[in-house]
Amino acid sequence: MIRAGIVGGSGYAGGELLRLLLAHPEVEVVQCTSERAKGRFVHSMHPNLRGRTNLKFTSPKTIEPVDVLFLALPHGEASARIEEFAQVAERVVDLSADFRLDDTDAYQRWYGKEHPAPEWLERFVYGLPESSREALRGARYASGVGCNATAVNLSLLPLARQGLIESAVVEVKVGSSEGGASAGAASHHPERAGCVRSFAPTGHRHQAEMELVLGAPTLHFSATAVEMVRGVLCTAHVFLKEELDDKAVWGLYREHYGAEPFVRIVKERGGLYRFPEPKILAGTNYADVGFEKDPASNRLVVIGAIDNLVKGAAGSAVQSMNLMCGFEEGTALDFVGLHPV
Repeated sequence: MIRAGIVGGSGYAGGELLRLLLAHPEVEVVQCTSERAKGRFVHSMHPNLRGRTNLKFTSPKTIEPVDVLFLALPHGEASARIEEFAQVAERVVDLSADFRLDDTDAYQRWYGKEHPAPEWLERFVYGLPESSREALRGARYASGVGCNATAVNLSLLPLARQGLIESAVVEVKVGSSEGGASAGAASHHPERAGCVRSFAPTGHRHQAEMELVLGAPTLHFSATAVEMVRGVLCTAHVFLKEELDDKAVWGLYREHYGAEPFVRIVKERGGLYRFPEPKILAGTNYADVGFEKDPASNRLVVIGAIDNLVKGAAGSAVQSMNLMCGFEEGTALDFVGLHPV
């Protein structure tokens, strides 16, 4: 049994970490911190956890030694305290964007400032097991993943690994929980309800992770907020370097994802759920990927769906921890979702 702590546990990603880790047979959660909720039971912020734990939030200023420390802090805070966190935990998994990139110039370009702890960037393994599995095994430090990047990366990775992408135009539609638990003008109900709001037509920071994982294909990325709470739906218009028919694309995706525990190919001939749909993935660590070939051109439309808080955040973090600690990779991640929702 290993001891785990969560720093910044009152937000949505922190709540999902708690939910998953409380069901993990090899983990005991011994500390969960929150500045705004310290002294309160964790179920005061995460009511779905009533009766599952008697933990109370503690101050993030004092972190007790643990085997694995999860950091679910706002961007910029983990890197400012990484030396401290590394001293109290053998392994660290950071869910923020602070250590996702391995290059200081790329960080400067996408985040508009110098990295506060550049010597730490190369120590972190990018925490997407489908792209970094072997590097995660036994690693001490793993980064989180961007939820939008995860939906795109898992949708396009088989094509990118074979060098088949000439260019791609990608849009994601995202739920409101992507904005976090703190209320703001954009999350105010009269402003959010009924919206289809293009909030990042260009320049979204998660594109840096797409370049990191997919390599160098020409990628044009946009993000749109829609009226759902959880979920990311990726629609990628991929222009291929060579002609592939439907059978060849099937073969490529099956070869790449056939042994993956949490990636499912979804391409049915009929029914409501012919293609990936984020609604039925709520609470799960699955990524569903499907595609449709345009018979009149070299365009392949690839569709991917995830729950942004699980596969796009806490689920991938726990999956990475399982690899880091030598546990079975899918431990505590076997929830298959609900239908109808």
